[in-house]
Amino acid sequence: MKKIILLFLLATTCRTGFSQTKNSGYPINPVPFTSVQVTDKFWGQRLDASREVTIPLAFGKCEETGRYENFYKAAHPSPDYKVGGFSFDDTDVYKTIEGASYSMQTLPDKKLAQYIDSVLAIVAAAQEPDGYLYTARTMNPQHPHRRAGSERWEKEEEMSHELYNLGHLLEGAIAHYQATGKRNFLDIAIRYADCAERSIGDKPGQVARVPGHQIAEMGLAKLYVVTGDKKYLDLAKYLLDKRGYTSKKDANKPSDNLLFLATNGGYTVTKDAYSQAHKPIVEQDEAVGHAVRAAYMYSGIADVAALTGDTAYIRAIDRIWDNVVSKKLYITGGIGARHKGEAFGDNYELPNLTAYNETCAAIANVYWNYRLFLLHGDAKYFDVLERTLYNGLISGVSLDGGAFFYPNPLESDGKYKFNSEGTLVRQPWFGCACCPSNVSRFIPSLPGYVYAVNNDDVYVNLFIGNTADLTVNGKKVSLTQSTDYPWTGDIHIKVSPRSKQQFTLKVRVPGWVQGQPLPSDLYSYADGKKLNYTVTVNGAKVDNKLDKGYFAISRQWKKGDVVEVHFDMEPRVVKANDKVEADRGKIAIERGPLVYCAEWADNDFDIFAISLSRNPVLKADKTDLLGGVYQIKSDAQALSYDNNGRLQIKDVSLKLIPYYAWNHRGSGNMAVWLTQQFFIAKR
Repeated sequence: MKKIILLFLLATTCRTGFSQTKNSGYPINPVPFTSVQVTDKFWGQRLDASREVTIPLAFGKCEETGRYENFYKAAHPSPDYKVGGFSFDDTDVYKTIEGASYSMQTLPDKKLAQYIDSVLAIVAAAQEPDGYLYTARTMNPQHPHRRAGSERWEKEEEMSHELYNLGHLLEGAIAHYQATGKRNFLDIAIRYADCAERSIGDKPGQVARVPGHQIAEMGLAKLYVVTGDKKYLDLAKYLLDKRGYTSKKDANKPSDNLLFLATNGGYTVTKDAYSQAHKPIVEQDEAVGHAVRAAYMYSGIADVAALTGDTAYIRAIDRIWDNVVSKKLYITGGIGARHKGEAFGDNYELPNLTAYNETCAAIANVYWNYRLFLLHGDAKYFDVLERTLYNGLISGVSLDGGAFFYPNPLESDGKYKFNSEGTLVRQPWFGCACCPSNVSRFIPSLPGYVYAVNNDDVYVNLFIGNTADLTVNGKKVSLTQSTDYPWTGDIHIKVSPRSKQQFTLKVRVPGWVQGQPLPSDLYSYADGKKLNYTVTVNGAKVDNKLDKGYFAISRQWKKGDVVEVHFDMEPRVVKANDKVEADRGKIAIERGPLVYCAEWADNDFDIFAISLSRNPVLKADKTDLLGGVYQIKSDAQALSYDNNGRLQIKDVSLKLIPYYAWNHRGSGNMAVWLTQQFFIAKR
């Protein structure tokens, strides 16, 4: 395959025609990743691992597993090719280039840029004359992939993933263009988007289709923002508006295709519900079906709503968000309770041992909550985003960046029926490699989530050491943030406008500081503690009321002004709503934004046979473990049997580590929810 890349190694002409507009359509404007340089120890290690390990590994696996070869074959189609793999394997290439593009913005790399150009030459050669780019069909049009159908778009609403491939192509190409200014990837993506726009719709000669796996809506909305060409936004809205109306029986009525995909515990997932096509979007009020598809769609709805002003769309995703946060969100921020269908379960169905919580779903949950913040300007969305980010998302990749979880359960007995070894360990790659390649694109994009701007409001949303250059009301402002978050709650922000300038700095005060794990009653603190916070400007304490979860400081800022923020950070006891059957009689432990777990490697007793006291005393200490985590200790009682088979109780010291860091020392028992109360039947 290296020979193939060398054959296609071409000098790429850099053409810049489109302005990199910052008008996202949202009331609040993101500060792009290109404007923020991370200096943080916690996230710096993750970014280094992504650049040095994850991205090279993903590129290597794309080569090793034939992803590049698929494009080469598509450029030289043959009836002799046997088309295997997954119909969405092309996207692993697009996603890895996207992550590498973010990474190169942080640390330019000429060799990596040249390598990407060589890969893009192969991709470009595989594109058909009218822009269609789908190797699963093109390499052997007479005998395409078994999920592709005999004609273009025929199986799109089932499993062909043609529009899913387009979505990731657009996401990757736009990131590459924004990071490098090069048009070679963007031009490929535009040609495929034009092909889809000509093919799909209600006009004569077009076909009425919606994506079987959503994400094209997000990509098309971004392409509209970059190009200013409204046809891309129109197609994105069509794909959403038509959802629920594309049964082959009658494309103008809600779909009645009730093919049963899975039945589990009395809960039936229909074909349409699996991909959220069971109702028109504006009628939906509950998160159902495949969790990744769902959260990608909700993100696309937010994008299109922001750009079109469709308030019915906004009301729909607000209702669905309330359903998730109140009834279907794990304490780690994970979504998708069921292995079967990788799907949401019923309300309050949140099992621990069998929790699915796909890593891709955590990433999609971040995307969705970020967009809701941009729409509404409320810190509660970043509270959910932060919980997901620090727990259920980064648990999906090892500390060294070289191994991955597909699901992220909240309990483990060391066994795992979904891989051949029968043990639960992170893997260096999967046949269905969506999670590793998704991690490779997400982690380097993190700098783009720290700040946002709305007129003269500057939002500080994440506490990560960085230097940033922002534009506030047309004027340049530099921010320098330093912190040891998430280990301590002390944040130092240096504000440096070019000249004296009036604006409002809005610092998020996390829900965990205010005594609320989530903006709902799904989880609550049960220890009676009250945490405090303080904010000073140039050493003088400031007392302001919170506005939508933000501490707002309005003043005329001058170069060198310093804001100091302190959040009390103590271990907390959390209980779940009693309607969550799996967590009754149990507690979880948090500290700051981090959820903790007990793991076999730290405890020489069975963690499933312990009980914590009604008022556990929790102590946190910094250690050298697992990159320097804070470990929490608590007295507990362990149950066991003596040599005569009699039950005995022993006092033990229970040790806990951050959930994201588990499974780095071998496979064994792990639990987030720990027994506190035994239920004894009354006579």
